[in-house]
Amino acid sequence: MQLISTYICKTSDIGVNDNLFGGTMLAWLDEAGGIMAACECRSTNVITLKMDEVLFKKPVKVKERVRIYGKIEHVGNTSLSLYIEARTISITDKSEAIVCSTKMVYVNVDDNGKPTPILKSK
Repeated sequence: MQLISTYICKTSDIGVNDNLFGGTMLAWLDEAGGIMAACECRSTNVITLKMDEVLFKKPVKVKERVRIYGKIEHVGNTSLSLYIEARTISITDKSEAIVCSTKMVYVNVDDNGKPTPILKSK
């Protein structure tokens, strides 16, 4: 798994139950997945097609750091699928705990929004 990005949970990210708001986590997952997809496609024009079920296994509290990891599962002609995982990391002992995970599909598009082939690495 490749580290894509890191966030810190701030008070402005908290929902009514004093945990990270789920919608914020979904945005973080999508942003990180988009970064990884864009790098793999060598294009800034990637769009989210699909996010599978997300099971929130552990709450995230204020001041906790969240790392988003990903791995490419499949590269097709115009789309690719990723496995994305969010983990909290302990400041004291550096241990990590899985918060949630999902599979996502991104499509490489041209400037008009039409699917376009992914450039294959040489």
